[in-house]
Amino acid sequence: KARELADIIVQAAVEVEGAVPQLRHGAELKQILKACVEINRLENAADRVFRLALAELFNDTTDIARIIKWREIYEQMESATDRCEDVADVLEGVALKHA
Repeated sequence: KARELADIIVQAAVEVEGAVPQLRHGAELKQILKACVEINRLENAADRVFRLALAELFNDTTDIARIIKWREIYEQMESATDRCEDVADVLEGVALKHA
C-alpha cells in the first residue's frame, strides 16, 4: 500500500507541477480546472488506499512498534496528497478570480 500511496503522490505532484505555470501563462480556465479535478480525484484515491492500508496493518500485525511506524508513514504520505489538494483549491480560486 505504501507503493500505491507513493504513486498517487507522484501523480498529484505532476498535476500540480503542470498546473502552476499555466496560471502565469494565462492558460485556459478549463485546463487549470481539469488539473484541479484530477488532483482532487487522486486525493480521494489516496484516502481509500490509506484506509485500506491501516485496516490491513491492524488486521495482519501484532507488533506494536511496527504498527506505530507504518501508521505514521501512511499518515505522512496521505498528508502529502492533502497538501496537493490544498494547492488545487488555491489554483482553482486564483483561476476563477482572474477568468
